[in-house]
Amino acid sequence: MLVVIRGAGDLATGIALRLHRAGYQIVMTDLPAPTSIRRTVCFSEAIRLGEMTVEDISARKAETPEEALTLAQSGVVAVLADPVGACIPTLRPGAVVDAILAKKNLGTALTDAPVVIGVGPGFTVGIDCHAAVETMRGHTLGRVIYCGSPIPNTGVPGIIGGYGAERVMRSPAAGVFEPKMEIGQMVKAGEVAAVVNGQPMLCTIDGCLRGLLQEGLTVPAGMKCGDIDPRCQQSHCFQASDKALAVGGGVLEALLHFGCRPD
Repeated sequence: MLVVIRGAGDLATGIALRLHRAGYQIVMTDLPAPTSIRRTVCFSEAIRLGEMTVEDISARKAETPEEALTLAQSGVVAVLADPVGACIPTLRPGAVVDAILAKKNLGTALTDAPVVIGVGPGFTVGIDCHAAVETMRGHTLGRVIYCGSPIPNTGVPGIIGGYGAERVMRSPAAGVFEPKMEIGQMVKAGEVAAVVNGQPMLCTIDGCLRGLLQEGLTVPAGMKCGDIDPRCQQSHCFQASDKALAVGGGVLEALLHFGCRPD
């Protein structure tokens, strides 16, 4: 059973980990220059580095849909630079999971595969997906929705260690992103995490830097470029989050509900 996951950021990677461990073959797609923040737990890094290992699972960049299929069949997560999902008609997967997390549907259609699952806001069951999975932290996180839509985007990050929006760092200006720290580093509020167009992006709270955009990307002012974890557990920076695994569990439930079994 081949599953195409649109997106290869941290939530999409959590989904891929769960599905791969359950026996599914996985092909993921993302931007040619990925904008993932939690890069140490994102299979999107395979596009930039050629290969990426998260926890105990390896991903490798593929140049064509045919190469991606061969990799997936060999037990490796394949990652394609294919933001529009052009590979889907060629691969003819048993299921498509849209985990781009764009807060809206960027082109996934109900007809893309026998089973289509939307992750997060922007999807309506029966219109553009067969099921959707809730991504909002709280009581319904990871719940599968078989009728209706996930909770609309609030624009406010979920609470971790007592902090929500405060733990997110945003670009102070438009320009080229220049990181000054490494993911996993302990930081203090007010320290310079990166520079954009000569302006510093300051750490907002004390904690562990668990996410930082890659060097050299051109970013607009106000773009999310970093994430600080106030719990100060460095190991969290190199493991899929509780949220990603909860969402991954929801996707697994939905696949099994519709009869999409690994064999």
